[in-house]
Amino acid sequence: MRVLLVEDDDDLRETVASGLRGGGFAVDCASDWPEADELLHLTAYDCVVLDRMVPSGDTLAPLEDRRRAGWSVPVLCLTALDSLDERLRGLENGADDYLAKPFAMRELVLRVRNLSRRASARLPSFLSCADVVMDVARHEVRRGGVLLSLSPKEYAVLHQLLVHRDAVVTRTGLLEHCWDEMADPVSNVVDAVVAGLRRKLGSPALVHTVRARGFLLSADPGPS
Repeated sequence: MRVLLVEDDDDLRETVASGLRGGGFAVDCASDWPEADELLHLTAYDCVVLDRMVPSGDTLAPLEDRRRAGWSVPVLCLTALDSLDERLRGLENGADDYLAKPFAMRELVLRVRNLSRRASARLPSFLSCADVVMDVARHEVRRGGVLLSLSPKEYAVLHQLLVHRDAVVTRTGLLEHCWDEMADPVSNVVDAVVAGLRRKLGSPALVHTVRARGFLLSADPGPS
């Protein structure tokens, strides 16, 4: 899942981005609304974490404009404006959730995960293929009832493959959904993560390479 973080404080932006990446998200960053607006035109995000006060002003006004135009990406306001009136104003003007600074990183990750899941076409809480079961709410994967220890990127790739089970997912598609703008599109990073995921899933193999196309998660892939 891919998140846009809008925060003008350099240190806090790096801290929050690191925490979200540790939670399995691909994270793009902006320090002001015009930069964020440009990224929103270029990339499909699962959630936006939005500081209220940035150099260009209060982000509630452009957020409200986007909502009126039909924009539906979930937004979590992360801000020091923590009075009841400000929280209500944020929710009334287009925010889906509101978290005041200071905050616990674990809570932020869980809130962003819940918003992203809510936006993903109401996907079920459990995704499965054969004896592999992903508990999306708990961020856990089991095979044959045994809990697997997956890296954040392995989890993100498996999530995409489970969402598109029995269909080919291209390397480009995985890069767009599981990595952020810092990823090198010509590197073998996707293949390396898929290889690690295959090892941890074990036998029989469920992740299959479809030559010149991408990857397929299926208990019965047929000819490739």
